[in-house]
Amino acid sequence: MSWIVTAVVFWLAMWTLNVRLAKGEQTRFVKILVPTLFGVTLLVLWESFVRGFSISPILLPPPSAIAARFVSSLPTLWEDFVQTFIKGALSGYVIGCSAAFLTAIAVDRSDFLKRGLLPIGNFVAALPIIGMAPILVMWFGFDWQSKSAVVVIMVFFPMLVNTVAGLSAKDAIQTDLMNTYGASYWQSLFKLGLPAAMPFIFNGLKICTTLALIGAIVAEFFGSPIRGMGFRISTEVGRLALDMVWAEITVAALAGSAFYGTMALIEKAVTFWHPSQRN
Repeated sequence: MSWIVTAVVFWLAMWTLNVRLAKGEQTRFVKILVPTLFGVTLLVLWESFVRGFSISPILLPPPSAIAARFVSSLPTLWEDFVQTFIKGALSGYVIGCSAAFLTAIAVDRSDFLKRGLLPIGNFVAALPIIGMAPILVMWFGFDWQSKSAVVVIMVFFPMLVNTVAGLSAKDAIQTDLMNTYGASYWQSLFKLGLPAAMPFIFNGLKICTTLALIGAIVAEFFGSPIRGMGFRISTEVGRLALDMVWAEITVAALAGSAFYGTMALIEKAVTFWHPSQRN
């Protein structure tokens, strides 16, 4: 019972502090501190809830147990991270997004491709990854190549649709002005089309960061060498080692957040002129 009382008191104290911080001057430190305190509060409530109601660690391990397992399993977690994220997710992300970008330029130049390829893209994007993953594993083998292929399929069409939409967002007056100056297609593309499309392109890149990691992890459920986040999660669930499962989930969450944040920082540096990036 003491755990529950402690949790309630801590929650009320953090709530009061966060409300005061949110109403004060919004400096960069405050903007970081408020969500940090909120996250710490959730962890304390989680720990108190599990211990106060004596919940079995098989059902829901406390954060302290997850942290202890995380620290003790760092070599294994790093090996799984390299296999899933760097080899599978990142390689598929680069290949898929690059191919989608080049295809979008071809689509922008061809009405035939725009009318024929994009509807097919919507159809392929709707295919369930659960159905495609085992097929690609059989085609490309059980190592990271099949996971990369799954990621390519997952990120290709979201990136394609966003890039095509961005290249179509050019202002008609600006396009007429480029034509008046006698600009070639490639001059118009690099000086007008791509700058106007950058917010759309980065929107697609940020969406694909999440899809890439999910695709690589899900694909590992259908065949993988004895390493990888998906392999480890499925194996440890069978052994009822939920603390290791949550440690892998923590690694995936941190990697996904860092990946998304990196794309957001690059977007801010590239599209500093866009209204969405201005203070």
